[in-house]
Amino acid sequence: MFRALTCGLGALFLASAIPADAAPQERSTAASTTFQINKPRIDRSLAGMVTSGRVAGVSALIWQNGREVYFATAGSADLEAGRAMRRDTLFQIYSMTKPVTGVALMQLWEQGRFGLDDPLARYLPEFAQTKVFEGVDGRASPILVSPERPILIRDVLRHTAGFGYGSGDSYPEREWARLDPLNPGHDLSELGRRLAQVPLLFHPGRRWHYSAAVDVQALLVERLTGVPFEQFVREHIFTPLGMKDSAWTQPQERLPRLATMYETIPDGRLQRSSEQEQRGLNFDPGRKLTMGGAGIASTADDYMRFARMLLNDGTLDGVRILKRSTVRLMATDQLDPRVTERSWLPSKGQGGFGIDFFVRTAPPLDAGENRGATGEFFWDGRASTLFWVDPVNKLTAVFLVQRLPFDGTLHHDFRRAVYGDNYLGPKVQ
Repeated sequence: MFRALTCGLGALFLASAIPADAAPQERSTAASTTFQINKPRIDRSLAGMVTSGRVAGVSALIWQNGREVYFATAGSADLEAGRAMRRDTLFQIYSMTKPVTGVALMQLWEQGRFGLDDPLARYLPEFAQTKVFEGVDGRASPILVSPERPILIRDVLRHTAGFGYGSGDSYPEREWARLDPLNPGHDLSELGRRLAQVPLLFHPGRRWHYSAAVDVQALLVERLTGVPFEQFVREHIFTPLGMKDSAWTQPQERLPRLATMYETIPDGRLQRSSEQEQRGLNFDPGRKLTMGGAGIASTADDYMRFARMLLNDGTLDGVRILKRSTVRLMATDQLDPRVTERSWLPSKGQGGFGIDFFVRTAPPLDAGENRGATGEFFWDGRASTLFWVDPVNKLTAVFLVQRLPFDGTLHHDFRRAVYGDNYLGPKVQ
């Protein structure tokens, strides 16, 4: 399962740049700086995703100006069983776990436990000897050198450390396969020990490359606090926010609420995924690994509480999770303009990367780009899930499906239904 999670991520996410027109939409030629939530338009978009066979079912929730302005489901949580999608349906959210981990680590930053530009090895000494791969010599042996500078915690937060995220053809990727750091039988300490032996793909700070860095963030939380990572998140994020259904480890009685995972096969039809893929690791009593980068199962309402906290600058219902300034730091592009090699990140839109979020820095260029406002921040997940926070319009949205491989055209269509065809956001001064 974990090789499937981490291999080929670039190809999966590049799909997000391709628009689809599964449902009819209103069209005009004039660009707009305002919009209104149009419930029938969103309903048609969700229904079109189901009737076209792109998903089995979908759940979508939108808050704006401090209140719920839209909730709907379409299709089935389990086609074969005839189980309808419900408001309390559980979804595997995969990489939408990453912002949760980032919030946990930034809580410790607020307490002065570390500095963003501290060397990672100050807290995780196993990374002091990590080498950088620079090709092969005349005998086809790998050339491994010391990094030009240490990996900084800032690099771990913005995917510029040089870590990989799965096996492949290069020497570091073959070493990843051999060491298998994300094996669910390892705990976080063992993950760190093994990942530190995998050569970096590039010198820290040179490139943006999606990676296992957020799992290192989880290890940092555990090492800095002495508390198991899952317990820390439960005590400092889930419980204070009232996220009663969100967890890496789910009780067996919730299994009937878990949405079924489907895969699109070559002829375009949906096929039920394997039983292992269905349950993920949420219901696996033998799992030792609590990943920072994936693994949470959640509901639309639960994840919306997390999203609303971010929209409200770190607080919800009188409970403060982060300072306002910390949320704004996380939602600010952290990439140096010299970091021009950014893998598939540009397919997400006009923007850069903050702390565990994509950050929009300019309006959409054309109709092929996702609708959204400058200043929004978001992330998505392997099973085509998505959430975003739009401070300009005081809006946040959660979009949940269970569809493999990742299909960014679903996000394009849902955002188009929310904002309308021609929304470009407010004029940037």
